[in-house]
Order: sequence, then C-alpha cells, then structure tokens
Amino acid sequence: MALQEIIRTLIVETPSKPGNFAKVATAIGVAGGDIGDITIIKDGTLSTIRDISVKCKNLEQLDQVIENVRAISEDVHIHAVTDDVLKAHEGGKIHMKSRIDVRSLGDLRRIYTPGVASVCLDIQEDPDKARYFTSIGNTVAIVTDGTAILGLGNIGPVAGMPVMEGKAVLFDQFAGISGIPILLDTSDIDSVVETIKHIHQGFGAILLEDIGSPHCFEIEERLKKELPIPVMHDDQHGTAVVALASVLSACRATGVDPKGAVIGQIGLGAAGLAICRMLMAYGVDNVYGIDRQQEALDRLISYGGQTLSSLEEIMATCDIVVATTGVAGLIKPSMVRPGQIILALSNPNPEITPEDALAAGAAYAADGRLVNNAIGFPGIFRGALDAGASEITYPMLVAAAQAIFNHTKPGDLIPNPLDPSVHQVVARAVELAATKQK
Repeated sequence: MALQEIIRTLIVETPSKPGNFAKVATAIGVAGGDIGDITIIKDGTLSTIRDISVKCKNLEQLDQVIENVRAISEDVHIHAVTDDVLKAHEGGKIHMKSRIDVRSLGDLRRIYTPGVASVCLDIQEDPDKARYFTSIGNTVAIVTDGTAILGLGNIGPVAGMPVMEGKAVLFDQFAGISGIPILLDTSDIDSVVETIKHIHQGFGAILLEDIGSPHCFEIEERLKKELPIPVMHDDQHGTAVVALASVLSACRATGVDPKGAVIGQIGLGAAGLAICRMLMAYGVDNVYGIDRQQEALDRLISYGGQTLSSLEEIMATCDIVVATTGVAGLIKPSMVRPGQIILALSNPNPEITPEDALAAGAAYAADGRLVNNAIGFPGIFRGALDAGASEITYPMLVAAAQAIFNHTKPGDLIPNPLDPSVHQVVARAVELAATKQK
C-alpha cells in the first residue's frame, strides 16, 4: 500500500530579482518535492512573498525540502509552513469593511467632511444618538489577557488572537455583530478594569474572553458595577448557559425534574462556579460543589451554594453530576451510581467517557464535545443590544438557556451551533427578558 502523501504550503520570501524563485523551485525539486499552486501574496520592490504548495511523500522529505530552501542564501526566508488549519488563518479571519461605497465627491462629502459635522453635533447634543448614527450600538469588544486560552492555559494575548478572531467571525455570521478583539498586556485587576473603562465608549458591550481564575471574577464584577453597557465573561456565563440547557435536555431524556434534583459540580473555576450560579438562578435548590481551593469553596458559599467534602461524597449524593476540572479520568466507573446523569465537560479528555459512565449504570452521560459556547454568546449579545440593555442579568441568561433547550430536538443534547435559527430564538428570548426588567 502506498504511503499517504502530505501537502504543505511554504510561505517563502525571496529578493525581487530574476532567478531567485528558480533557485527555490530547484531546491524543492532536488529534495523530491512536487510544486503545486503558487500565489504571490506580496510583490514588493525589494522582496516577493509567495505561497508555494508542495506535495511530499512523507514528513522526512518535507524536512529536506525546508532544509534545502533555507540553505539557498540568507536572503531567502521561510516565514511559515502551513497546513489547512493554518492556511485558513493566514492574514487573519476578520476584516473591517465599509458599509458605504464612496464613488463621488458627493459621497465623500456626506460620509466625511463637511457633511459628517452635523452628525457629530447631533451626537454631542444627544449622546444616545450614537447608537443609531454610528456602529457603537452594534459593536462588541472581545477582551482578553491571554491567561486561559481554550484550555491551553496562559499562553499570552497575542497567541490567543486566533481565538478572539474566531469569536468575531461567529458574532458576525450568527448575530450580525461587529466583534473587535482587544489584547491586554496586563492581568493586573486594576489595570484591566481601568483600561476597559477608558475605551468602553466605542462599544455597545464588552465580552471578556479567556481571562483566568480567580482574577476574572473581580474584573467582571467591577466592570458590571462601573460600566453602563453589558459586560459578560463568556467562559463563565456563556458556558453556564449551554450547560444548563444540556442539563435540561438530559433531564427530559431521563424523566428527571431538574429543580427537584440534587446536582453536584466538580471543579469551581470560572466555568464551574458559573454553572452552579446558573442552576440556582434556574431554581435548583440543592446545588453542591467541590474544589481543591478553599477560596473557590468560599466563593460558592457566598453565592448561596453548598459544598461537600470529597469527590466520593459528590458521586454518592448527587442525582446529576457536572464536571469541569480538566482532569481526564477523574471519575472512576466504580463511583457511578445507577440512574445518575453525568456531564463530564472537560475537553479534549473528559473526567469519564460517556461510554464508561453508561456501562457503569448512568442513565445519561455526555462529554464536552457537544457543549459548545458558540451556541450561546452570539444570541445573548444580539438580544442585549437589541433591547438597549445596560447589563446582562440572570433572568436573561436563564431565558437564553431555556430557548436553547426548547430548540433542541428530542434525543439531542443541544442544537447544532451552525443552525442560524437557534441564535435567532436565543436573541429574541434574551431581548424579551431584558424588556421585562425595564
């Protein structure tokens, strides 16, 4: 059987002189690489940058291709070797684009000087008009300090930029919102809060993203008190909304009354604590949590939750167990009680696999692959902006979770996040809940 060939794209910069690309092509050919598509992505006076698709028999041959190209001269640079995922990120995933065509002097005068002056004066007289005559009312700042990126940990804000761009893409595609990434080079609570306070006037809302625990709690709480626009930490409340919807779906599948159930939360980081608070906001009376950090336990108690002493006690006591620890295999099959609902949500490796949980007697089990924040935050912010809300409250979040649950087909845990209609129903539910609070 022939080995599967691999295709990579080399991003190569060469001096803008005849013959330099021929040297690159020769170097690739000598190593046995097969050149495919070639795209010039920068044609400068001094240098040219090309995307060069290369097919190789194996990784060893690819390594030889790279070595040969780099050996040509110090003026030839390989900026990156990309695969399909990296290719999709080249140049970034977002782009700010004008909604107005400027094709005449009349157009220019209307959108810029002198016509724009009258709009500026209208807004000066009545600042609320900025919601209608600028993009502010439809723009969300996506703010990160890079300390808790996608389970990768503290890799820094610049390394986290692809995630922020991904959020912006989902905002645009699912809710028609302009998401603007903001990368902070500090995690100092006072500095983060002050920075966001100083820039908030350019945005209709603030989405805090991938900010680690425990400083994420104080940052969000202070901003919600001090800013007149919605602020939400998605790793907390976006996750909690989808988790609540998942619990409701699991209860429907098993005939369990969620409000009368005893629910245990394993791990009280940003997501875990928020899930507890969401369950209590929904009306669950018996919510228990465990964590290795006393500070996390104290925080849960301060919000009205209860604690237990150990993992074993949680498993022995609770009808529904939700886990967000990031510790693969933490829940042993021997701990599972017959009839339990177990949602082990850590990615990529859950605390217990659904297969093992079901084999041990669980009535329902799922892992984090199905519980995706993307189904929540676009509609939540769309609804908040449409309502002109000054904050995102628990009634709004519970309404979002209920809308997701109501839109879930029997047998599914949550709807497909690519279904545009689910984001629309979430937005309508959040807007209605916000309007009722006014």
